[in-house]
Amino acid sequence: MEVRTPVEILSFAQDTAVAKTQRKIPSLMILAFFAGVFIAFGAGGSNMAAHNLLANPETYGLGRVAAGAIFGVGLMMVILAGAEMFTGNLLIITSVLGRRITVRQMLLNWLLVYIGNFIGSILIAWMMSQTGLFASSGGLLGGVTIKIAAGKTSLPFPSAFFLGIMCNWLVCLAVWGSYAARDTVGKILIIFFIIFLFIVSGFEHSIANMYYIPAGIFAKQNPQWVAMSGVSAEQLAGLNWSGFAVKNLIPVTLGNIIGGAFMVGTLYWLALGKKGKG
Repeated sequence: MEVRTPVEILSFAQDTAVAKTQRKIPSLMILAFFAGVFIAFGAGGSNMAAHNLLANPETYGLGRVAAGAIFGVGLMMVILAGAEMFTGNLLIITSVLGRRITVRQMLLNWLLVYIGNFIGSILIAWMMSQTGLFASSGGLLGGVTIKIAAGKTSLPFPSAFFLGIMCNWLVCLAVWGSYAARDTVGKILIIFFIIFLFIVSGFEHSIANMYYIPAGIFAKQNPQWVAMSGVSAEQLAGLNWSGFAVKNLIPVTLGNIIGGAFMVGTLYWLALGKKGKG
């Protein structure tokens, strides 16, 4: 399997970043919408695969393994089908550091892609709530969906922040690694194992949470699923749209930015930039 060298990966990442910032806004928004949909499909599928195991403390670890085996399909679709994901696009920083694009171009891309990702993710969360699938296993899937969402909105700010850093450190390494592979099989393998590690570890991904938490908010409307969730009244009260934004999305997004833009993009540029095109 032929792969790019680290210096070649940096040059490819910079070329990719330039192309991303030159997309017309309608095209960018559609591709960002697709990425939100793809990640939401991966998140919803991983919940379906793992919910029976996640509901039992004795099999919780195995549940994360099952979820990790499925979730990575979302990023595979983003990379292979061609879509724009905010957390991966944090690697655009490499072209800013290489003076090939401006900070304004980078920030505009991040903002528009974040919005498009949110629209795609929340659409799938709402559609899932209308399918009846949350009634699977006698409503246990609905209960686990609520439990996952409530757990995320109950995180202290520092925990959510650091979980966000470690998450996108891995996610951007998966994207970076996919740039190394020149063939589809290589890209799939690289993405699978790194994303598997992120999910098993329990880290926090802002775009995935745009599915997980709204899905829990929608599922919360069903009293049977609430009863099966085992969530405390305090946690349940915090599972709302303001809790979603303030308790999870903001700290996790900030952490994701540091994990991707600094821990991967900036540090690789500092190590390799003088040898690359930048």
